[in-house]
Amino acid sequence: MDKDNFGLTKKEKTMSKIIFITGASKGFGKLWAEALLKRGDKVAASARNIDALQDLKEKYGDSILPVKLDVNNRTEVFEVVEKVEKHFGRIDVLINNAGFGLFGTTEETTEQQARDQMETNFFGSLWVAQAILPVMRKQRSGHIIQISSFLGLTTLPLLGLYNASKFAVEGLIETIGSETAHLGIKTTLIEPNGFATDWAGASAVQTSSDITDYNPVREAFAETGDNPDTWGKPESTVVPVLNLIDNQNPPQRLLFGKIAYHVVNEVYNKRLNDIQNWKEVSIAAHGH
Repeated sequence: MDKDNFGLTKKEKTMSKIIFITGASKGFGKLWAEALLKRGDKVAASARNIDALQDLKEKYGDSILPVKLDVNNRTEVFEVVEKVEKHFGRIDVLINNAGFGLFGTTEETTEQQARDQMETNFFGSLWVAQAILPVMRKQRSGHIIQISSFLGLTTLPLLGLYNASKFAVEGLIETIGSETAHLGIKTTLIEPNGFATDWAGASAVQTSSDITDYNPVREAFAETGDNPDTWGKPESTVVPVLNLIDNQNPPQRLLFGKIAYHVVNEVYNKRLNDIQNWKEVSIAAHGH
């Protein structure tokens, strides 16, 4: 059977799917929602303010179901997932995209800022996964696509709590994948580097910056961000996302962006070297 460069058959590429996207009011979520609608899929698109989805509703009619959702509200998450399943009859794919970035040093992060970051990025992802799993178990099929970050595999300064939230999400989704594979449920973690969405702009939260000892770190971070080559083009992710959704054997992890690829490749090679260099100590620590 003929397949394209992504390993997809013509049949796989033409089958319409029901896709639930969280955080669909802007950025990746809205971009991907429109691409899916344009090719003929049905989309349940969630946002805190569904007015932001009105343009898609006017253009695509009954193919889109806008739903108001705050992923921090566990009860509301379960109610919305139930509504989506009843409306469309099934849910083939979850794209769990809701989240935000918290910028600032770890020491200067307030308790509330730290809790808010984990509440949305980690617990919000957990609540959506817990709500979608009964649907997919009943179907004996489904694909959970969690938007993580390359900062769930390595770290950058001034993003300590964001890094931590994505490290937690990585462990969560990898575990779900191992628990549900025998049920026909697949999981993929998409790990982008920075992209030219408003993630680092209007959607971001900043800590204070009163401790001058950290100014050199802040200055170095700002210089990196000023390089336009650092930021990927959001529209370039559309085809990779569509092909990921269509693939019958999706990867457990998928890096998005050349920065993510090069940085993670370097970091993991160094980690493997450290593991090998300290092999004897590790084995000796076992005790027998």
